[in-house]
Amino acid sequence: MQPRLAIPAIAPGGRVAWLRRTGLPAPLHLAGALARYGHLSPAERFRAAVTALALARLDPDDPRLDALTFGEWLARRGQSPRALAGLWELIGRPTLNLPASEASLALAVRVFQIGLLSDAAAGDIGWATAPLSEVHDAPARRALADAGVDVRLRWRATQVTQEGDGWTVEGEADRVVADAVILAVPHERLAPLLPADALDAPERLTALGRSPIVNLHVVFDRPVTELELAAGVGSPIQWVFDRTRAAGVRSGQYLAVSLSAADREMSLSNDELRSRHLAALAELFPAASGAKVARFLVSREHAATFRAGPGVAAQRPGARTRLPGLALAGAFTDTGWPATMEGAVRSGQAAAEEVRDTLRRPLPAVAVAT
Repeated sequence: MQPRLAIPAIAPGGRVAWLRRTGLPAPLHLAGALARYGHLSPAERFRAAVTALALARLDPDDPRLDALTFGEWLARRGQSPRALAGLWELIGRPTLNLPASEASLALAVRVFQIGLLSDAAAGDIGWATAPLSEVHDAPARRALADAGVDVRLRWRATQVTQEGDGWTVEGEADRVVADAVILAVPHERLAPLLPADALDAPERLTALGRSPIVNLHVVFDRPVTELELAAGVGSPIQWVFDRTRAAGVRSGQYLAVSLSAADREMSLSNDELRSRHLAALAELFPAASGAKVARFLVSREHAATFRAGPGVAAQRPGARTRLPGLALAGAFTDTGWPATMEGAVRSGQAAAEEVRDTLRRPLPAVAVAT
């Protein structure tokens, strides 16, 4: 974890402007960083500060906000295209997985209020220093095994049916009988699994849509930057993370480039992505222009998140269904948050509480389909 939020925002040519917080309470903790932020003019910095204060006063639960895009609201507040790209999109695009012009204002308000405007330490950035399989997967498996949980990998659920007071989850090879079921599958897979009458309007699940993420994995034959993370400004590069140590790379440097709301990038070939983004990396990190690329890989998540556009709040189901003993979990459910890890955790907690409160038996058996 960073001791305090510190984001180096880099423009082509290697020009860096830092967004650092101080020890002052929110929202004053970012006042100094905004006043010195070199990617905006003095007038743009002043308007951005006034806009941030206005953002802090909005109610993210006001349904009127979900009818607007974040971009519309920023334009009404006098935010220039340069301020949009050089400041607001740095935070909004990766958390909402949509550009401001397409993202729900209500969800944007939630992100900025919780992450930057309410608690000074809430926006401090943390990242994994080991592979995610070691951070999440292995510890979770140990905890589940210690609790006596039967985990079935590569076991695809095909149907969920209610039988008397219990439930049956049909799989491709066998079935699981349980007192309750939590469906934690992607929203695009949910409707065929749901029993009839489980949701008032299951067709809303399709309306949630999807938004992709593309990640580029670049291994250089030598170090090209000393930064552990950076945001790109005026560049095709959005965010860059140094994954050298986490991936166990002993020679050279491994940079991971994360591209959110990547509809355009999804249509590009690997060669096109390589040509475009290696040149962009060299513009941000001049040392990269003289380095050789030892490896270049592309990973694509076609349906990384639901599409967090205006009106999405009305499409998101809650954890509770119309059938007692059947609950839903997933970042797409109505957590009030966008499709972040925090939203996913809250959805799991809500589903577990729903099952606990619904069942009268003290220790029910629960099947979780993922």
